[in-house]
Amino acid sequence: MSRVILFNKPYGVLSQFTSEQGRLGLAEYIDLPGFYAAGRLDAESEGLLVLTDDGRLQDRLAHPRFAKEKTYLAQVEGEPSDEALDALRHGIDLGDFVTRPAKVCRIADPAGLWPRDPPIRFRKTLPTSWLEITITEGKNRQIRRMTARVGAPTLRLIRWRSGDWTLDGIEPGDWRLAEVSLERSSFRPARRQSSPATGGRGE
Repeated sequence: MSRVILFNKPYGVLSQFTSEQGRLGLAEYIDLPGFYAAGRLDAESEGLLVLTDDGRLQDRLAHPRFAKEKTYLAQVEGEPSDEALDALRHGIDLGDFVTRPAKVCRIADPAGLWPRDPPIRFRKTLPTSWLEITITEGKNRQIRRMTARVGAPTLRLIRWRSGDWTLDGIEPGDWRLAEVSLERSSFRPARRQSSPATGGRGE
């Protein structure tokens, strides 16, 4: 059995064990040796970061050919139109690549979501709204680039789910240890699971 850590990465923390340029690394939170992040989450994003002590599993979790679904909760500037959401669902040309079709729905403000430290910067004259976005890719800053392209810049981004794993019951800065059998894992796109905001349903 391979071991997996499910970590709720706080805002500003790097997806590496060493600190850098005044930002904390994973070593400030995780004290088990031999684990490596399977994929990354940029410092400005929060939420689920999966780590493993198995190199083969790390490759399978991180490699795009296995197309694992990842679900994000994105607080965006303004209220995106139906046309903007349809563009995200069909794929966005970001210049250097065209995104695969995404699952996108509007959601209410997530109930019970922890406050971000520091808080996001609001523009008094412009409202914000929340989207649930599921993708099977993991390009650098992809969600942020996608929403900006349709005129709704992302202000706060939380990865809630990766494959079958979610943040259920894991507070920011905390982690949970799990085990997984590499041979029994299919690594096909996982079934849709409920987010804390929608219960699996969008508007």
